Amino acid sequence: MYKILKKQQLTPLIYSMDVYAPRIAQSGKPGQFLIVRTSEKGERIPLTICDMDAQKGSVQIVIQVAGLSSYKICNLKEGDSFTDVAGPLGRPSDFMELTPQQLKDMSYLFVAGGVGAAPVYPQAKYLHSMGAKVDVIIGARSKELIIMEEEMSKVCDNLYICTDDGSKGEKGVVTTVIDRLIAEGKHYDTSVAIGPMVMMKFAVLCAKKHNLPMIVSLNTLMVDGTGMCGACRVSVAGQTKFACVDGPEFNGYDVDFDEAMRRQALYKPQEQAANTKAGLDFLVRK
Repeated sequence: MYKILKKQQLTPLIYSMDVYAPRIAQSGKPGQFLIVRTSEKGERIPLTICDMDAQKGSVQIVIQVAGLSSYKICNLKEGDSFTDVAGPLGRPSDFMELTPQQLKDMSYLFVAGGVGAAPVYPQAKYLHSMGAKVDVIIGARSKELIIMEEEMSKVCDNLYICTDDGSKGEKGVVTTVIDRLIAEGKHYDTSVAIGPMVMMKFAVLCAKKHNLPMIVSLNTLMVDGTGMCGACRVSVAGQTKFACVDGPEFNGYDVDFDEAMRRQALYKPQEQAANTKAGLDFLVRK
């Protein structure tokens, strides 16, 4: 069984868990994800691998309560176990194909929106360990929703915080910080944006303006996680791709974000109905 070794509440609706999964801990790579189930008949939930500890045989996952299944996961306690944990799945980040010699001369900018800080962390950590220059922007609506600030500060050269309401860091959105950094003369070989779909869309538009290459992660589109359900279909450079098997990371310039956001909204009525039926009124969007 896949025991929960440690559980921590990061925000009112976001939790971190260390799960015993030794094979994944030994073989997982930045950019990949795993699938968990809380019971024999439970929904399959894809979650990005946030960190791995091969010695302890554990993997770290970060979960935001967004519906009934994620609510059930976050209600599990230390010592409880998942029925299934499958992985690692998906393609590793493209930089995993580069040599340490190549990476040490490169400069990366990561843009994390909200819970997107969790999948950004293992990538920044790996690149930093290889000697690459790593800057990270974490953005959220308010200071209460900023996660992994302390951990991230240890695996990057510069960490920039911004909030919509100005309660922490710079007041504004992540694109404001990107514009400022470029205006100050910062140079990056490439960038990575992970977070809400609309944030990634505007981050890509901002990056294009500065001729800054940008990779995005479409992990939020995934449902089944194996390519069989087809729910994560997305147009990339005019071709149909599946976020779970062809990604989850793609060239942001090539992604049809408007189509992706329409697809992401397809199951909202069913999600709302399930939340209402379960009495999770705080998750029902008005």
